[in-house]
Amino acid sequence: MKTAQELVAQAKANIQKVPVDQADNACNNADVIIDVREPAEYEAGHLNNAICIPRGVLEFKIGDLEQIKDADTKILIYCKTSGRAALAAQSLAQLGFNNVTSITGGYDAWVEAGKPVVASS
Repeated sequence: MKTAQELVAQAKANIQKVPVDQADNACNNADVIIDVREPAEYEAGHLNNAICIPRGVLEFKIGDLEQIKDADTKILIYCKTSGRAALAAQSLAQLGFNNVTSITGGYDAWVEAGKPVVASS
């Protein structure tokens, strides 16, 4: 049996990633930015223009987004530290999306780098 950490490591090896110091450009070029953390995490702070779709329902909700035009839609995805985002990016690739990128280090790395966040509460 594999551990969750092994699944995440395997996913990270197979997805497109962007380092946090280049994530501003990735945000500007993305058609949609998806935060796969839980709603309470999102409300406490998130990237500007990010949409919250928790990891557990992503595959069911992705098709409902108006920003999703086709398989080549540019999707930027993140979570707290990048584990859930790696699994989510891998799932989206399995669904047929060709242009999914995860932010290395996730939201925590973004905040640590002093980048701007938006709080809902």
